[in-house]
Amino acid sequence: MPMNLLHRKLCSSKTWAEKVERQLLPWSLDGVHLGDRALEIGPGYGANLRVLAELVPSLTALEISEELLDGLRRDFPDRAEFVHGDGASMPLPDNEFSSVVCFTMLHHVPTPEQQDALFAEARRVLRPGGVFAGSDGVHGLAFRLIHLGDTYNPIPVATLPDRLHAAGFTDIEVTTRAANLRWRAVAPA
Repeated sequence: MPMNLLHRKLCSSKTWAEKVERQLLPWSLDGVHLGDRALEIGPGYGANLRVLAELVPSLTALEISEELLDGLRRDFPDRAEFVHGDGASMPLPDNEFSSVVCFTMLHHVPTPEQQDALFAEARRVLRPGGVFAGSDGVHGLAFRLIHLGDTYNPIPVATLPDRLHAAGFTDIEVTTRAANLRWRAVAPA
C-alpha cells in the first residue's frame, strides 16, 4: 500500500515508536491475552513488532511489502518469523494462532471487501477461543491530511461490529478514544 513521504517518515520515526510503546499498544491491548503464538498483520516499519516480541513466546509477522519485510528481517532478525503475504489471503494454516493483531494499518487496505476478507482470514488462522485485536485511526481532517497520496480507507466505527460478526467472530467489543478505535473479538470455541 503506497505511503507518501511524510507518512513514511512518521511511521519509521523514533517518536512514533515511543507513542506505540507508551500509548497505542497499552490502550489497544488492555485486557487482551495474546496467548503463546501471535500473528501481527502489517507490521510496517516494526514499531509494534518490537513491543509485541516481548509479550509473546512466538510471533509471526505478515507483511505485504517486500521492501518493508526486508527491513524487518534486517532490524529484527531473531524477534519473529517473517512471512510475505496479503492479510486478505494469508499463506498460513488454519487454527495456527492464539491471537491475531493489527495496528494502524486497516485504513491502508484499499476496499471494504478486502478489509472483510482480512477479517475472515484472521478468523480462519485463529484457534478456537483465540482473540483478534487491534486499533486504527478514525476518519478526520488531520488523519486524512497525513494520508494525501496514500491509500486511505478508514473503517466506519459503526459498521465494524457487524463486519466482525459476519467474519465469524463473537464477543465483539469496539471502543473509540479521541481519533482512534480499538476492537477485540473472539473466534468461537
